Amino acid sequence: MQQQRAKFGIGQIVKHNLFDFRGVIFDVDPQFANTDEWWEAIPESVRPSKNQPFYHLLAENGDSCYVAYASEGNLCSDDTGAPLQHPQTGLLFDRFENGRYLPKMRLAN
Repeated sequence: MQQQRAKFGIGQIVKHNLFDFRGVIFDVDPQFANTDEWWEAIPESVRPSKNQPFYHLLAENGDSCYVAYASEGNLCSDDTGAPLQHPQTGLLFDRFENGRYLPKMRLAN
């Protein structure tokens, strides 16, 4: 499979095109890297291609906060400028600034 360059970056807030949630990206897979069971559980009519970037998100909707895995084709930029209420943002990000989260700096061993 040919890898594609990711459209979105770490700390960027996105929203899902099909499901009502938004989230902040904390990791990117250049192509699908989840289980076949996960992929096959998605209805075939909306199942994304594996040959595209996939994103790990701290996600939230009106009811809950969770971790999501979503394809690039199902995401778009969230232009609200509003931060998330997800309780785990402080574990991965230093602060919210200018509409995006700034990742915590990690020290090399």
